[in-house]
Amino acid sequence: MIYKCKNCGGNTIYEPSRKRMYCPHCESLDSENIVRDNSLAQCGNCGAPITPGQYASAGRCAHCGSYIVYEERIDGVFKPHQILPFRLNKDMAVERLNQEFHKKTFLPAGFLSQKSLEKLQGIYVPFWLYGYQAHYDFEGEGTRVRSWRQGDMEYTETSYYHIIRQMEADFDKVPVDASFMMDDGEMDLMEPYAYQELEEFDPKYMSGFDGEVYNQSAPELEGRAQVKVRDASESLMQGSLSGYNTIRPGRKNLHLQRNDIRYVLMPVWMYLYQYQGKTWRFHVNGQTGKVTGKTPVSGRKVILYGLTTMFSVSAIFYLIGAILGML
Repeated sequence: MIYKCKNCGGNTIYEPSRKRMYCPHCESLDSENIVRDNSLAQCGNCGAPITPGQYASAGRCAHCGSYIVYEERIDGVFKPHQILPFRLNKDMAVERLNQEFHKKTFLPAGFLSQKSLEKLQGIYVPFWLYGYQAHYDFEGEGTRVRSWRQGDMEYTETSYYHIIRQMEADFDKVPVDASFMMDDGEMDLMEPYAYQELEEFDPKYMSGFDGEVYNQSAPELEGRAQVKVRDASESLMQGSLSGYNTIRPGRKNLHLQRNDIRYVLMPVWMYLYQYQGKTWRFHVNGQTGKVTGKTPVSGRKVILYGLTTMFSVSAIFYLIGAILGML
């Protein structure tokens, strides 16, 4: 499936800054026509061979540059329930990277260069969103300690309390990424998203970006969602137990009832930077602009900085010595 402009025949894409379909060739808006093609072997625009890979649901033809949405990979069991459209376009994502990293002293010289940042690519990452109702039954013993001094004597009083708590909590849209390509920890750091902006799935949002189908099923990944819910439930319960000096649990029963599963696509800008034989990965939340990634360090810059500092200190001491010698 390719979206072509009905005015000039160019490839129309979704432009996040406009929140509309846009033709970069004639600059028209909402001028898209769908050209359907179910082939995974050749481009529907130029006929050149393509190799989308096992999980790709959208991508770009390396020959003509057209953005293709692979219909059979957004249909049937692979049809997402919802999609969170990109809010940041490429220029905005580049600006966020510059804001995040431009003050770092020891970055390699080419890290934020225009040539390197051309590799920045937007991708719709597959996620499962889980919904749970949690019931937490807690029983334990708490103590409160009070100390005071009277004359030469110091007194300590320990009071013991029988604690019973029952908590009900609803967890909606607990996210777990379903992509082998994306690091789970990095995707967790992408949170939170503004889930109220989720829309019913429409493939037009994918034109202009890469995309993936889920690499793992919802049952395979549910354990990760349950860990998140259990940790959040424990935090809520502990928050209700404040005011005690010590707490000794006796009974902790947490029961989770799943009540929803949704397959959704989330927007992420991905920047891969090659340095000294290693690939450094950076991600920008395509909706909020949150940036994650650890930067490489230029050894050359570290050495130059050290030498500059050493010479500067030596010069200062030389001047001080010269001034003292004149007195």
